[in-house]
Amino acid sequence: MKILVPVKRVVDYNVKVRVKSDGTGVDIANVKMSMNPFDEIAVEEAVRLKEAGVATEVVAVSCGVGACQETLRTAMAIGADRGILVETDAELQPLAVAKLLKALCDKEQPQVVICGKQAIDDDANQTGQMLSALMGWPQATFASKVAVSAGKATVTREIDGGLETLEIALPAVVTTDLRLNEPRYATLPNIMKAKKKPLETVKPADLGVDVAPRLTTLKVVEPPKRSAGVMVADVTQLVDKLKNEAKVL
Repeated sequence: MKILVPVKRVVDYNVKVRVKSDGTGVDIANVKMSMNPFDEIAVEEAVRLKEAGVATEVVAVSCGVGACQETLRTAMAIGADRGILVETDAELQPLAVAKLLKALCDKEQPQVVICGKQAIDDDANQTGQMLSALMGWPQATFASKVAVSAGKATVTREIDGGLETLEIALPAVVTTDLRLNEPRYATLPNIMKAKKKPLETVKPADLGVDVAPRLTTLKVVEPPKRSAGVMVADVTQLVDKLKNEAKVL
């Protein structure tokens, strides 16, 4: 069984995001980039399924600029067998990524696609669902537990009311939640081995996919800064400030 795992290169979650002065987007110049945390969980789950003998091959896929090769090498250091980079300088929106992944699924014929439920840069939470619709495959989103056997996947997912367990036929798309697993650290020997693993580079045109953006970002602004708290002497002063200054009473 082959598992396809899309991974995205995003601003590292420890970095404070800054908006460009002209409001056209987020400033990523000289900013540390890393693999999307939800995608790390997806890679870890795919590697665990391979280690358990359920899967035979794990293929990592990334779409974007040439620097995404670093993200793919990280995935291979965790345990992916090979990588595919769909290289483009265009702004990739969820539908475009889903179409690229569909083209790769048609080519690679995986039985399962495991991807992060969302990316921490745009928080779109759309690509997995769009891929499922384009492929006509069942989907299980926000997975906190995954078991695969006999051509089916049993997925426990988190919903507002608690937990829901689904059984879906393969091939299928699964998106990962935070509580699915804890990704391993890539060891130095595995990082060195990852450098020798095959990494294929293709262009969107090679896959017959138009990745032109369909949405336009008009403006990006930072949230308003919160004012500092104020100490009051007594309840009477508190009520006065809430009534006359905050005007919430």
